[in-house]
Formats: sequence, C-alpha cells, structure tokens
Amino acid sequence: MIPSLLLKKLYTLGSLKNTASGAQFALKNRLSDGELVGVHSLAINGNPVALDKVRLSLADGREVSASQVDAAHPLPFPLRSIVNIQTGAATLAIGKHQIEIAIETRPFGKLQFKVEDAISEIVQSAAHLPRDEGDDYSPEIIGRRQAFIRQTTGVEPSHITRYSFDPHIVKGNCENFVGVAQVPIGCAGPLRVRGDHADGEFLIPLATSEGTLIASHNRGIKVLNACGGVKSTVVADAMQRAPVFVFSDARAGREFVAWVNANIDRIREEAEATSSVAKLLYVDPYVANKFVYLRFNFSTGDAAGQNMVGRATFAACSWILDQYQGITNFYLESNFATDKKASQINIMRTRGKRVTAEATIARDVLIQQLRVEPEKLVYHYGVANVGAFLSGANNNGAQSANGITAMFIATGQDVANVAESSAGILYTELTPNGDLYISLTIPSLIVATYGGGTGLATQRECLEILGCYGKGKVNRLAEIIAGVTLAGEISLGAAISSSDWVSSHEKYGRNR
Repeated sequence: MIPSLLLKKLYTLGSLKNTASGAQFALKNRLSDGELVGVHSLAINGNPVALDKVRLSLADGREVSASQVDAAHPLPFPLRSIVNIQTGAATLAIGKHQIEIAIETRPFGKLQFKVEDAISEIVQSAAHLPRDEGDDYSPEIIGRRQAFIRQTTGVEPSHITRYSFDPHIVKGNCENFVGVAQVPIGCAGPLRVRGDHADGEFLIPLATSEGTLIASHNRGIKVLNACGGVKSTVVADAMQRAPVFVFSDARAGREFVAWVNANIDRIREEAEATSSVAKLLYVDPYVANKFVYLRFNFSTGDAAGQNMVGRATFAACSWILDQYQGITNFYLESNFATDKKASQINIMRTRGKRVTAEATIARDVLIQQLRVEPEKLVYHYGVANVGAFLSGANNNGAQSANGITAMFIATGQDVANVAESSAGILYTELTPNGDLYISLTIPSLIVATYGGGTGLATQRECLEILGCYGKGKVNRLAEIIAGVTLAGEISLGAAISSSDWVSSHEKYGRNR
C-alpha cells in the first residue's frame, strides 16, 4: 500500500491550467516503472468529469481517450514520465480547485488521491530570460541568454562566458546557465594527515579571493608537518530532517511519542525503501506545548544527503499519517534540523560528520616558526574563550570558516552549509614537557564526494587532487578538511598572540 502523501506526489503541482479544450493538469511517475491500465474516475471540485471527454497526452506526442485505456491496451508509464490529462471540462475560474482522480496501474494497482491546485492569473512580463524546455543547456539557448544580458544591461559578458566543459553536466546544479564564476585557486601543503581514512600527504586546493588565507593555512601546515602531522578522526555521522506533528494537547503528543518508539522498525522500513544508501539510525523526539518534533537521523554514504533524507523522512511520515489518528497538522520541516543555520543542537548532536583534528606542537617549533611560546598561546586561547562565550558565537576558535569555505568552493560542496559546518570547539593545554597540545572538533561538517556539485569539471579535479573523488571517500575528505582547519587555527592564533596579524595582511592581503 502506497502512503497517501506519496500518492499525491504523482500530481504535478502548478500544472493546472485552462486550455482551448478545457482544464488540463499533469501526472508524473515518481514511484517506479509501470503502466497505466485504466482511468476510473475524475472529479473537479466534487463534480464528476465524463471520462469519454478525457484525453491523455504522452511525451512522445500520442494522444488517446481515457476510455480506450484498459488492461489489454495499457499506456507505458515509466519512472519520471509525464502524462497530461486534458479533462474536456469547462474552463476553471482563477483560484484554488480540488481534483480527485482514481487510476489503475501495473504494478501498483488502483491509486486514488485528492489534491488542491490553483489557476493563476497570467502575468505578462516585459522581458524574461530565454528558456528551452527541450534542451536548456545547448549552445544556442545559452547564447540567447548571454545576448539577453547584453541587451538588458549593456554589459558585455566576456569572462563569465568562457568555460572549458560541456554545459550539460550542470543540469541539476544550475538553472538558466549563462557561464561561470572564476574563483582563484591556490594550493597549500602538502599536509601530513594521520587519519583512519586519510593517511599520507595531501596537496590542498583552496578557492578564495581573500589575501593571506592560503599563506596562513600553509604556515600552519608547515608547523604541523614539523611535528609529525595532524591526527584526524571522524567520530560520528548523521544527517537530519525534522518534521513536526501537531496535536490537540500535550498528552496526545506524549502518547504519539510512545507509539513512534513502539513502531520504529516499520518507520525505518518505510524510510529506507526510498534509497539504497540512506539508513535511519535513530529518531529523537522533542515535545513542546502540543507539538512533537521528530528529528530523524540518517547515515547517507558519500553524499551530503539533505535531499536524500528529505525523501526518506517524507515516506516515513506519509506512513505515520495514514496509521495514526489524532494528528491535527503536519509539516515535513519544522526548522529543527536547522538546515544551513548555526545551532546548538547540531553542536551537541552532530550534523554531517563530527570530526576532530589534534596535534602536539613542539615548543621549539612554535618559537622558531611562529615566534610564540606555548604558554602565551594557551593563555590567549583562554581569554578568547571568554570572548566567544560573551558573544554567543558558535566557535571559540579564530578562523575555521576560512579554510572550510575555500575547500568547499574548490571541491563542489554546497557552500551555504558553511553556516553550520564552521562551528568549532577548540581546546588547548600545556603538556608536562612544555609543548602545546591543540585539538579542534568540528561537530557539523557537511561534505560529499559523490553527487551534488562534486561531479562538475573543476570541482572534480580538485577532489581528484585530494584523492577524494567518488564513492567511499567522504570520511577521507572530512579528515583532511579538519586537518587544514586546525592548521589555520594554529597560524592565526599565533599571529594574533605574537602581533604578526596586521603585518601579515599588509604583506599578503593588500590589493591596492
């Protein structure tokens, strides 16, 4: 049995429109390959539509009457295919309308669902970016959009139009493609990493327009290498989606949490059926007022996984809604997963990879290379802790966002994830020998080595430089990024403690 929320996804929201032959809407197969073997009923706003007037239009141009479709004369309905339903009914007024349809399919059987869509007023725009529904990444349509830029702005795009890859590879990553942003890439390192997954020396590509960023991280890498490298460890891995269920009162919410715990195996089965990769680790319930927030925690393989866990959680919640009575409202995302937002819950509970980088820096190396004693650094970090506490910052270090962002841009990560990935917990202590032990935990590092932007041309090359492109490499990348970030913390912390900070920016960071 297919949950009702999933069934409704067959309908393409926004497809309802009036045509010369009456109202029309579209169905898209978002389940798996199948066949359409019958249309049993169709009603708009509760009024039945005569099936002998209904016609089905296929992507290959064929058009058949709904009454002609049966088990002996099925219509192919493969995954991601679209069938336009021409109702033959009278045109609809502007505003919201209810559509109820029952169809017969193989292998899913009879599917019946009710949805709401709207007829919108057509707004004529004075100008709009050219698009091609057939191939929106062809040289012709890209050229038309580039010409549109020239016509509407008077600017000649001579740099953004120069790229070295087939634009078709950005489908799914960038709409209305017109060109590229050329961000300077420099290399730091090689960095010696001693991790469970990254063990060796790695050249670090960093994409940035900030002077001193690469030089600063390279200085920290030099110090780490002089002391045997950085030890990196991925200690936890989870990606979340957090729906909220609304009840009549708190007691009903408490009973729902007990039911969820008792049915967790079936909930897991429904969630994991949507993906061969996503695995439901656990569900954290949080009750406030008459709201129950369920924080679904998944492992997502080598993908960052936000979309993956969204689909999986949607499937699980669709089953819950069909099984449990008393839910008065539901939202798939409650803002409790804190996607692309810094939050205390992600610092405490992990989002993405929780990874720690640590090293012991010899006293002589600190003094010779960075002109600062370990005691001075430890004292400075203690003072900085108070500043971070007073400000309410999500990081008590100096610059973790710098190295993380530069690596994200270079390797095709979703850069907005820096909002939570830049959180850092820095700790230092003086060893009995007078050396500096330093450790940085990044509790919510969201990275991928497969999917998303990682397959784009320059981004893939940077991942290949790191030996991190493809499946089975995501923990390796996380360990390297943590090591690079620790190098940046050592370098900037020492520069501030020894008053080298301003002079370094004067030397490397001035572009005038």
